[in-house]
Order: sequence, then structure tokens, then C-alpha cells
Amino acid sequence: MNNQSEFDSGFGEHDCGLFDFQTFSGVFYILLFIISVTVNIILLCVLIAYENLTNVTNLFVVNLACSDLVFTVTLPFYAADQLHHWVFGDFACKFMTATYFVGTYSSVILLTAMTVDRFITVVLHNWPSNHGRRQRCAMGTCAAAWVISIAAAISDAIKVKVETNQGLNGFFCVGPSNSSVVNVGYYLQVSLLFFLPFAIIVFCYSAILKTVLQASNRKRQRTVVVVLCIVTAFLICWGPYNILLFIATFYIPIGCYLTNRFETAYNICRILAYSHCCMNPLLYMLSQKLRRHLLKLLHCENARQKNRERSTVQSTSVIQNVAFIAQNSAVMLELPSK
Repeated sequence: MNNQSEFDSGFGEHDCGLFDFQTFSGVFYILLFIISVTVNIILLCVLIAYENLTNVTNLFVVNLACSDLVFTVTLPFYAADQLHHWVFGDFACKFMTATYFVGTYSSVILLTAMTVDRFITVVLHNWPSNHGRRQRCAMGTCAAAWVISIAAAISDAIKVKVETNQGLNGFFCVGPSNSSVVNVGYYLQVSLLFFLPFAIIVFCYSAILKTVLQASNRKRQRTVVVVLCIVTAFLICWGPYNILLFIATFYIPIGCYLTNRFETAYNICRILAYSHCCMNPLLYMLSQKLRRHLLKLLHCENARQKNRERSTVQSTSVIQNVAFIAQNSAVMLELPSK
């Protein structure tokens, strides 16, 4: 968040007639917080109640949902920062920065691990392995993802602090001033935690899609499609934002026209990136089995079953009544006339 905060507090030129993205972003973050908490908790409840958590894919999805919730916790604070300024103090600045990066880094690592697992399962299916070993590797990978994310996030959080900006009249949670050391560190961070995973994901899915298109196992194809959608959503959401932050470290627009265009692009990419926290549950519901579980969780399925049973009973009663009336009519017709 250090590079982003510097960009927020020092880049915009308010005399250029810029669109008020701060108010729009603040309101959007609040709505995003409500949606993300709701859908991720529902997904966790569905998985815990109806799914086998020893399944490797489900294990990764549970950790991804937790990662999204960790990231979501920061949104109300950033909403308040956008609508006013940073009013939470220095400790909250460091803690929220660490939380932000834990959610972001863990998502990248978990998605890369999920893709590699799909690659091994689909492409290298002849490898000698068993379910127990694969499950242990997945659990170890998830634990490592959290440890690495927390360690990297603490390193980033130490650098940030609350400062005042004379031109904007407020307090801002920002990182250290630009320097060659900071820029080199950020280049390494972006390379190791976005572009390298991106290259791994592209390589793995190229091989996976080639193998799946040649196979006839529809169940495996559905699993691959769901995971592919989850990974693609992450790249679409976070890709433009990371690329723009990378460009912002060495490019400074001059003049109102370029400032407007660059800041507009930045704000749109940031909103798109933050919206990713509620994408995974929506995409995972592409699975027909998960949709059935959701209906059960919401008692819709039970209500439908009761309605069907009630309709069946009513239909049976009507048929019986009709049969009884017909039988009585037949008896009356058979009576001898006087």
C-alpha cells in the first residue's frame, strides 16, 4: 500500500478539474465491503456444511475465501480515508497496510499453487502420487502462503507512517519517499509476487487446456473451467492495477490533460482490483453442485420439496374425490327405477 498511498496523497492536482473519484471510491468501498463479507461467508458456510474439506481444490478455495475476507477488512478504513482523510493514527496505518498486503499476497500465492496442482493432476497425471500426499502438500502450501504473506506484509508495514500534506490539509498513510532503494525493492516485489506467478499460471494453463481439449472426462473439464475462471478473474482485476503502479514509479504526467487521464486510469484500475475480493464466491457458484448446496443452506430446496409434496397430496385428494363421485354416480345409475 506504500506506493499506492504516495500516489493518492501526492499525485492529484486539484486545480485541474478532476472528477471526484475519492467520494465515488469511498462509497464504492463500503458497498464492496458489504457484498464481499456476505458472499465469502456464505461460500465458507456452504463448503464447511456440505463439502469435503480434505478435497485439495476445496482446501484452496476455503483459504482463498479467508484471504478475500482479510483483504475486505481494510475497505472501511480506506473508504473513510477517501471520504475524509486518515484519522485512525499511526498504528492503524501500519496494521491496515499489513492486512492489505497479507490479503493480496496470499491470494497470488494460493492461486498459483491451485494452478500448479491442476497442472500436476491433469497434465502430469502419470506421476506416482496418492491422495494423502497431495493433500499434505496442499496443506503445507496453504500454510507457507500465509507465512510468506505475513512476513512480506510486515516488511511493507514497517515502512509506512502517517504524514500531513500541506496542499491537501489532512493526514495520510504513506510510505517512504521515492528513492532508488525503494524503487528496486518495489520492482522485485511486483516481479516476484505478480509477474512471476502470472508467467507460471499462463504456462500451466496452456498445457492444461491442451490436455483437457483432448480428453473426454467432463468432470475434470468442469473443475478446470471453474479454476480457470477464478484465475482469469484475478489477472483481469489485479493485472492493470499492478502494471499502472509499476509505470507510476518512473512516469510523472505533466499538465492537466495527462494528469487527468493518468489519474482516471489509476482510479478505475484500483476500483477494479479491489472488487476482486467478491469475485471468487460468485465464480465458484458456477458449479452446479455448489448451487444445490446453496439452495439447501438457504432452505429453498426444502421449501420446494414441501411444495412438491403438498401438490402431490392435493392432486391425490382431487383424484380420489373424482373417483369417489364417479363411483357414486355409477351406483345411482345402477339403481332400479320404480
